[in-house]
Amino acid sequence: MSPAGCSHVNAYKVDNWRQNLRVIYQCFVWSGSAEARRRKAKSCICHMCGAHLNRLHSCLSCVFFGCFTKKHIHEHAKNKRHNLAIDLLYGGIYCFVCQDYIYDKEMEQIAKEEQRKAWKLQGTVLLVSSSSGVGEKYSTWEPTKRELELLRHNPKRRKITTNCTIGLRGLINLGNTCFMNCIVQALTHTPLLRDFFLSDRHKCEMQSNSCLVCEMSQLFQEFYSGHRWPHIPFRLLHLVWTHARHLAGYEQQDAHEFLIAALDVLHRHCKGDTTHDNGKKANNPNHCSCIIDQIFTGGLQSDVTCQVCHGVSTTIDPFWDISLDLPGSSTPFWPLSPGGDGSTVNGESHLSGATTLTDCLRRFTRPEHLGSSAKIKCGGCHSYQESTKQLTMKKLPIVACFHLKRFEHSAKLRRKITTYVSFPLELDMTPFIASSKESRMNGQYQQTVEVLNNDNKYSLFAVVNHQGTLESGHYTSFIRQHKDQWFKCDDAIITKASIKDVLDSEGSTYYYYYYYYY
Repeated sequence: MSPAGCSHVNAYKVDNWRQNLRVIYQCFVWSGSAEARRRKAKSCICHMCGAHLNRLHSCLSCVFFGCFTKKHIHEHAKNKRHNLAIDLLYGGIYCFVCQDYIYDKEMEQIAKEEQRKAWKLQGTVLLVSSSSGVGEKYSTWEPTKRELELLRHNPKRRKITTNCTIGLRGLINLGNTCFMNCIVQALTHTPLLRDFFLSDRHKCEMQSNSCLVCEMSQLFQEFYSGHRWPHIPFRLLHLVWTHARHLAGYEQQDAHEFLIAALDVLHRHCKGDTTHDNGKKANNPNHCSCIIDQIFTGGLQSDVTCQVCHGVSTTIDPFWDISLDLPGSSTPFWPLSPGGDGSTVNGESHLSGATTLTDCLRRFTRPEHLGSSAKIKCGGCHSYQESTKQLTMKKLPIVACFHLKRFEHSAKLRRKITTYVSFPLELDMTPFIASSKESRMNGQYQQTVEVLNNDNKYSLFAVVNHQGTLESGHYTSFIRQHKDQWFKCDDAIITKASIKDVLDSEGSTYYYYYYYYY
């Protein structure tokens, strides 16, 4: 299917197709009245095996119900050449030629209208995601005196047990979309982002049904609904294609590129969620109080020092992630940090000669001599002079994303760098913040005797991995559900993982959450 949509829908749009589609939604999908729901329960069974479940679909060309899981609806479509079917639980329309769920503006409008009518008949309050048109229905509720009394005597919150699977849900691969699925898993397990969306904090101000924040809100509802079957993120994919055209299509894409594009669109769509105290600017380098900037935005300080007068020019730029060079790339890498003999530095277990995440961060924040070919005009000397440049962290974000540059592109070289990088469960960023700059000499960090600041400690909660080559490969992710409970997410498949599985993986992007908050 092309980004323009499914071309096979036009064959269905003949005669009274709109009225026929409305009848299908009224009778077999939304079923607003009690009588309609009873009819649906009796009639909507698979015509081949008699089952009610297994993702029942109805053919749009004739009255045939078939299981999607057991492919009974697929057999019918092949034999009768009826290309379109509708999911009787969610109302999504599937094309058997494209082998994908499709989006059609006219069909989507009919679905929304019939859904509103059905929920109105049920006497429920309708809250619909403006981006997807499909939301959750909520019945109005007021606690009784008895319930209030029980709440007063039982104020404790329910504890999450180690066997709890809430928040764990696979994502269907819609055609080389593993790059999107692994990032979505990391975002849906970001604590503050989860709290924001599950507390219904988003207030949409967009006029059209194209708000990515609304779709993310719906996605969080799906993930934490308790359902265990895989979710189909077709609306999310459609919105990504709409707002990030360079990611449109079924070619393989880069997960890191998707992360930045998604954060950018979410930031732009969070207009109604920004609140300022007495007109003051938000306390982050983007000066924005939207949830994305509150969580992900940090400040990167760049100090350029003149080699003649030693005057320093400082700039601070916002960042959502830090991209780190690796040994083995065409960029020269400097010696490993102390601990290469098998000791432990910053919580990382160093194998002899192994590269660590700390090594990459130390290289990122070391002074760099710009050379005679990159002279800058010094404000003190008022002339062009050689200088050194050093990057440090002026403001740390709540969630720190570290991206390893495993894909190298140059005029002569295109390859994947497979250097193994060890990383810790807990990461202390104190050596790399601007206030620690004076503790560095000639690019070598000198370990101080003071206890490292707990406010700068981060805890690992997600890792994105890429297996394969530059031309072809597959993305998976590890996410931490709670405490030391880790799971591997491989598109629709979620499996239990050990901490060793996580730390031994060939990471591409690491997500650390401020230890102080978690």
